[in-house]
Amino acid sequence: MPELIFRKLAELDCVEAIALGGSRAGSDYDEKSDYDVYVYVKEAVDETERREILSHSCRYMEIGNHFWEYEDNCVLHSGIDIDILYRDLDNFCRDIERVVIQCQPSNAYTTCMWHNLINCKIIYDREGKLQAAKRKYNVPYPKKLKTAIVERQLKLMDSAMPAYKMQIEKAVMRQDLVSINHRVTEFLASYFDLLFAVNEKTHPGEKRLVELCKKYCSVLPENFEENIRILLSHLYADGKEQKKVAADIRRIIECAKEIVT
Repeated sequence: MPELIFRKLAELDCVEAIALGGSRAGSDYDEKSDYDVYVYVKEAVDETERREILSHSCRYMEIGNHFWEYEDNCVLHSGIDIDILYRDLDNFCRDIERVVIQCQPSNAYTTCMWHNLINCKIIYDREGKLQAAKRKYNVPYPKKLKTAIVERQLKLMDSAMPAYKMQIEKAVMRQDLVSINHRVTEFLASYFDLLFAVNEKTHPGEKRLVELCKKYCSVLPENFEENIRILLSHLYADGKEQKKVAADIRRIIECAKEIVT
């Protein structure tokens, strides 16, 4: 645990709270798991000041990356990666309210930030605002949200005009390898969003999804893991084998429909 980093960040006046998220906040981590640290700030922390704080604990640092959230991506002296993300707590809570209270689904990963909040390990909380948010949103999975996610994902996967099924079929006919790969990836993102919603479980993120579904979801489609393995084996095959991807997608959709009807 990078305690020195936590202690130094907590000394800054603009830092409201610090939390540990991801697998390291629970029990589902291994020796390859990195540290996901969320720093809730009232205003930006100067990059020079952050570099000084991190330099004592890290052997490599990339300060101020903004590919997803605003973050510092580093490697601790132990060799373990640590990602430190800087957030505005009020904005973060508004995004969660949109999901939990307003029940608005996304194309994928709908409940990831909700999962992040209610499962984080609070390291520091100056005025208790993060703990208060955690209590507020630690509620049963809304039925309205479940329905909204399932309906949206089934349309995206199967029945809407731009559904992934049709896009994948076209890409397979054209042998457009990049498009096949991209559309299958998006299809699977919607698929897992649906599975976690059906089981009324918050989405844990993008890693080890098959493993986590098997561990925490009591309702899974028939041949769940096997169908994914078959799809991926055909996805990276050549010629006639790759043409089976479209049929694999249809099979996964039909099995998914059986658990939501």
